[in-house]
Parts: sequence; C-alpha cells; structure tokens
Amino acid sequence: MPNHTIVNLSETDAILQHYMNEVRDEKIQLDQMRFRKNLERIAFLIGYEISKKLSYKDVITQTPLGKSNGRELQDTVVIASILRAGLTMHNGLLDLFDKAENAFISAYREAREDHVVNVKVEYKAGPSLTNKTLIIADPMLATGQSLWLAYLALIKNGQPKKIFVLAALASEEAIHFLKQNLPENIEIWVGDIDPLINEKSYIVPGLGDAGDLAYGTKI
Repeated sequence: MPNHTIVNLSETDAILQHYMNEVRDEKIQLDQMRFRKNLERIAFLIGYEISKKLSYKDVITQTPLGKSNGRELQDTVVIASILRAGLTMHNGLLDLFDKAENAFISAYREAREDHVVNVKVEYKAGPSLTNKTLIIADPMLATGQSLWLAYLALIKNGQPKKIFVLAALASEEAIHFLKQNLPENIEIWVGDIDPLINEKSYIVPGLGDAGDLAYGTKI
C-alpha cells in the first residue's frame, strides 16, 4: 500500500476539537447557521495547519516608517469543494487563502433499495490546475468514493504540483480506500477519524448528513 501522509488533528488538543464536538452534538445541530459556521471554522483551522506545508518567498514591505523583511505565500492555491456540503468549508478556506482560485464539483450518492450506494459526478467548474496547489474540501469522507471520483475529474484540468485533501471527519474505511487509490504524494488532513460506517454508508458515530444539516433536507 502506498505510504500516504495522513494527519488526524484530533490527536492534538486545540480549539479545533471544541468545534468538532459542536458539529457532532445533535442539540447544537438544530441551529443551521451555527453548524455551517462551525464547519467554516474547522476548515479554516485545518487550512492553517496545511499552510505550514506550502512554499513562501522573501519580500520587502514598505511600512509608514521604513522597510520590513517578510515572507509571502508563493503557491497559487486552488480550493475545490464538493457540492453541496463542501460550500461551508470553502468559505472558511477562502477566509484564509483570500487570493485563491476556486473550483466546484458535484458528487452525490444514488442509493438503491439494496443499500448499494453509487456515487455520481455530474458538474465541474474550475481553472487550470497545472503547477498549482490544490486543496479538495469535503466535510465527510464516508467511503472515500466521492472524493476519489472528484479527484479524477479535477485533474483533467491539469496536474497540480501539490494536492491536499481536507475533511472534518473520515471513516477508517475511507482512509483505507483513499490510501489504496490516490497517489501517495497526496496528503489527507482530517479533524477526526471514526471507526465505522453503517449499511447506508453513514459514518458512525459521525454527525449525520452534513449537507442536510447545513442547508436543509433535499427532495
């Protein structure tokens, strides 16, 4: 199996864990705005950790009183979010990488009566990814199939020099699947990893359906 970098931020105490607990809490989930805001915060905090792995260059900045030596982000970042739940995380990442380019992709589950889940990708919009840093954001990695199909669709727009997967929550099964199918230079950063998925491919204990909790039940 390829040797991927998997970063589980639940292993270090930080304010991120407070927000992770809130998005899981079924009582706090009743407040849709707070649920969306907490996913924004989680994306921002994970994105900040990822920012430490990017490339920077020396710059000289003119202040009102003189010149300052500093460092400036050198990478061109593209934030790619999987619709629709990923929109909450997209906003948090844009607050951090405010000059980032943007990509959007749809990947949804088509459940059958026998509980087999087919994942379909139907929409993609975004810039060239050639020699850029791609961050793919999705709140939940249950089976990993949606993320994998999104990755395959995105790289048709060019080969990034760096790719990061960012998620609030993943299952162990999804991590195993992605380690088997994604190139090993792709880093996977998550707020926490849960042990199970159920017969409907929901993460257990998880937090429920992130898209419905953020934007309402779909028809």
